[in-house]
Amino acid sequence: MTGNDSMTAGGGVSDAPEDDVRALAELRPVPPLTRLPTAGPGGPGHQSSARLSVRSWPVYDPFGSRRRPAPEWLVHYLTGLVITDALAALAAVALTVAFSSELPAPRPVAAVAVLGWSLLQAAVGSYSERRLGTGTDEYRRVALAGVVALAGLGFAAASAGADLRLFTLVAAPTATALTVVGRGLQRGRLHRARRRGRMTKRVVVVGREVAVVDLVRRLRRDTTAGLQVVGACVPSVDGFGLVQQGIPMLGDLTEVVRVLDEARADAVLVASASETAADYLRELAWRLEGTRIELLVAPGIIEVAPGRMQVRPTTSVPLVQILEPEFRGRRRLVKALADRGIAAVLLLLSAPLFIALAIAVRSTSPGPAFYRHSRVGKRGEAFDVLKFRSMAVDSGSIETLMEHNEGNAVQFKMRRDPRVTRVGAFLRRYSLDELPQLVNVLKGEMSLVGPRPHVTREVEQYGADMHRRLLVKPGITGLWQVSGRSDLNWDESVELDVRYVENWSLGLDLTILWRTVRAVLKSSGAY
Repeated sequence: MTGNDSMTAGGGVSDAPEDDVRALAELRPVPPLTRLPTAGPGGPGHQSSARLSVRSWPVYDPFGSRRRPAPEWLVHYLTGLVITDALAALAAVALTVAFSSELPAPRPVAAVAVLGWSLLQAAVGSYSERRLGTGTDEYRRVALAGVVALAGLGFAAASAGADLRLFTLVAAPTATALTVVGRGLQRGRLHRARRRGRMTKRVVVVGREVAVVDLVRRLRRDTTAGLQVVGACVPSVDGFGLVQQGIPMLGDLTEVVRVLDEARADAVLVASASETAADYLRELAWRLEGTRIELLVAPGIIEVAPGRMQVRPTTSVPLVQILEPEFRGRRRLVKALADRGIAAVLLLLSAPLFIALAIAVRSTSPGPAFYRHSRVGKRGEAFDVLKFRSMAVDSGSIETLMEHNEGNAVQFKMRRDPRVTRVGAFLRRYSLDELPQLVNVLKGEMSLVGPRPHVTREVEQYGADMHRRLLVKPGITGLWQVSGRSDLNWDESVELDVRYVENWSLGLDLTILWRTVRAVLKSSGAY
């Protein structure tokens, strides 16, 4: 902070009219409280028993600053959520009426249900902006509203002696399920808009140059977060690293408030760095009070999901505790049982498809229908992964084609690999060649969701961080498949695999499975 910031003379209240709008750069930090004189009776500082005038205290009025209005897209998005939730409640009441023709006054009941359901969603915080667009907390809040509705209906039925069984058994669960589906559709619309650069917040990143560059790189890769970096403030005067990454340098650390005002930023993101120490961060927070500009802080922790972080309050400073990843326990047992159960069911249901694909492979090129290849699994144990054969037999090794490699420095990929048959290209495009890996899942060698199974040549080039992926079973699909697959470079593949290993959860597996369906249908990164 600069040392020449203006202060209110004498600690008094400004006499400016209430409608006078001050520029953001003119906001003042809270002055430190001064200790009262403590001289003894009769001394020159004898004021110990006197009551200090309120107007003599240092006063800061955050309501006098220029408050930014909520972004227009956010207002429209929240309106859409309210309408979606109301339609879900209305559909639930309609379904309840269909089960009972004796329901009195269905229209007033529907009106009460729609209004009550929307108010309940607001009460549990499912409309909170920080929960929208990312994570599972939004859906958990919707589920919490459903539980509260069930409890409320049960209490009302017991107190009034009314028969509310249909509302308890049909209306509340249906409204909850339809609301979750509606929220998912709305989130998909939000993500599509953000990938096109719309419905985002303008962000200025503050901190050390190396930390800023790394943070901006991660934000640009995660477009669904909705944080559009418009520039940075760093202590360096040249900002050469920022220029190389295409990040506008808007000022140094003493000019953050002015930069936020001129850039019309919605948020400031402080990167972890020594220059952004506690005192600087506290004063910056003071100067942003009442402006509706969000203050975000990156703690310098990478590849750690919010669920593994817990804040421990102390009398002086909050501490962030990082919980250990979960590699054993009941949830891992549930995952193993679910993997084998789902694999068995899918193998039975897809048996006709297996036969058809096997016939197609055998009839279009000489050789077996299936292909076995050695891969490295959990704890470094080798196993044979099973796939439909997509290449011609004796088509040669990749060494002769390395100069045409379109993959990354470690993994070989070619968009038009001459070894791939016509049927094989179709299988690869829609990932049908990987269906036989359900057999590996049933045998316990693989999981439905996990890191990509690597060959020995790739494992030999692992760094220390990459060996973490060997702590779990490889998967048929994973973060790598729903995030670009063959279009990813090696560092990005490593980062995604380690992120999954460190932050695994059943909810994450379900999310990846859902995203896999869309990725396969779009054939994104498949070649």
